[in-house]
Amino acid sequence: MAPILEVREVSRRFGGFVAVDRCSLSVEKGSITGLIGPNGAGKSTLFNMVAGNLAPSSGKIVFEGREIQGLKPHELFGRGLLRTFQIAHEFSRLTVLENLMMVPGGQPGENILDTWFRGRRVRQFESEVRERAEDVIDFLKIEHVKHELAGNLSGGQKKLVELARTMMVDAKIVLLDEIAAGVNRTLLNDIAANIERLNSERGYTFFVIEHDMDLIGRLCDPVIVMAAGEVMRTGTLAEIQADEAVVEAYFGGSPTGHATTPAESAA
Repeated sequence: MAPILEVREVSRRFGGFVAVDRCSLSVEKGSITGLIGPNGAGKSTLFNMVAGNLAPSSGKIVFEGREIQGLKPHELFGRGLLRTFQIAHEFSRLTVLENLMMVPGGQPGENILDTWFRGRRVRQFESEVRERAEDVIDFLKIEHVKHELAGNLSGGQKKLVELARTMMVDAKIVLLDEIAAGVNRTLLNDIAANIERLNSERGYTFFVIEHDMDLIGRLCDPVIVMAAGEVMRTGTLAEIQADEAVVEAYFGGSPTGHATTPAESAA
């Protein structure tokens, strides 16, 4: 498969500190690619550059054959590159259904003149958006919280809603940032199963930062290891766990179990 996303010799400096140092990697279309590494490795900084939250100090980021470094998140959103966050960003005073209906851009109801003079068009568009939201809720099996205020949901339920929001537009690649953080195992299994279904049934490509090795092992192939701002190794999780240098850098000498370190700060 051809790469949908390429990072070419990308660096990011904060003053004299180099968070990402001439990093190169690629994500193949249709894959679920994992990104792991010790805290401070540069993973989140790299994600922020790919998602348009930060501009690289140097290097190129290529999405579907076109350079995207320097584009803003809303511009990338329009091209089908979406990102979720470790801490969910929901509209807490809107219901789950309303949260999903807020996602598509360019809705005619956002224009006051359309609401006055093109009411039929506004209602038709809203009906189509609602229908899509209902389909997404049905697909993810979250009907039981459809009318619940998003702010009242658990952390895991909020992350399911974030995943649902990516389905309200034509997503081509979704960047998932630590979906396991703060989520109980039952809900995490639901989230993982839905990621697998979106990948296999709808062709979604995922790029995943995660510390939970069980989840990485279940979802991701290949897995990319970052350390000190650079790509250290790419392979299957089994290959990476058998690499002594990677085990020493990331797993602290033990290739099994879960990473228990706190979330990254600057990187």
